[in-house]
Amino acid sequence: MVLGTYKEAISARSTDSKILDVSQDGGIVSALLCYALDEGIIEGAVVAGTPDEDWRPIPTVVTSSDEVIAAAGTKYSMSPTLAALKEATRQYGLEKLGVVATPCQVQGLRKAQAYPFSRFVADKIKLIVGIYCMENFPMASLDTFATAKLGFDSLTDATKMDIGKGKFWLTKDGEDTGLAIKETHGYEQAGCNICMDYVAEWADVSTGSVGSPDGWSTVLTRTDDGETVFKAAVDAGLIETKPMDEVKPGLGLLEKLAKGKKDKNGKEREKRAQMGLPLPVEY
Repeated sequence: MVLGTYKEAISARSTDSKILDVSQDGGIVSALLCYALDEGIIEGAVVAGTPDEDWRPIPTVVTSSDEVIAAAGTKYSMSPTLAALKEATRQYGLEKLGVVATPCQVQGLRKAQAYPFSRFVADKIKLIVGIYCMENFPMASLDTFATAKLGFDSLTDATKMDIGKGKFWLTKDGEDTGLAIKETHGYEQAGCNICMDYVAEWADVSTGSVGSPDGWSTVLTRTDDGETVFKAAVDAGLIETKPMDEVKPGLGLLEKLAKGKKDKNGKEREKRAQMGLPLPVEY
């Protein structure tokens, strides 16, 4: 299956206006974390925060809904999220931890949970929310997109980043400026070219905008824990849903992109293997 194993695919969005005001799409990541914190399912979470205006993602430990909302929004450069796990469990003393992670980071988390040498941290992870990711960019690349290609004085001028409808978007003063995705090729992190996972196949819950209308997110519940917390948040009225077969562009687009990443990067992996270059071990 190009989307990995999942229990249900559904289109959803938060019902909380505070979350929707700052969220990337449907605010599902923030809604799930806020619910899990409020209900004691987790005591805190590690997310990608931005302590200043330069868009550089910093792994941040959040322990309240207000802190979750303050960190909302997608950052398109890699956050070393897993580096903060020890801080969350030791400095913060968290025994039940949530993590928001890209597909490659989710694989790292699952490997940590599978091997005994990291159990004192990994066993405390109770909820992994994975975000769809085709590729990720170094900060220098984002600076180039903003200044050399889109005419911004600085990346700090942007108030939002997004990728959709074939373009990389920056928002300034409420206006969106787009750069064709084909113009971003070659600027991504090198490791992204051999990653086979678009939809965070090993997460408890995976989510992203592809397949759902503007302002909504496509959600894949994958594990028993993920399904339980998602349905509980829906039942509590914090998330509203629509069947995927009732929305456009629909699940077919998500499947197309996921397959496209596997096909394209699979060829790159074969090329590197023929050259004798090392490749990551798949989970």
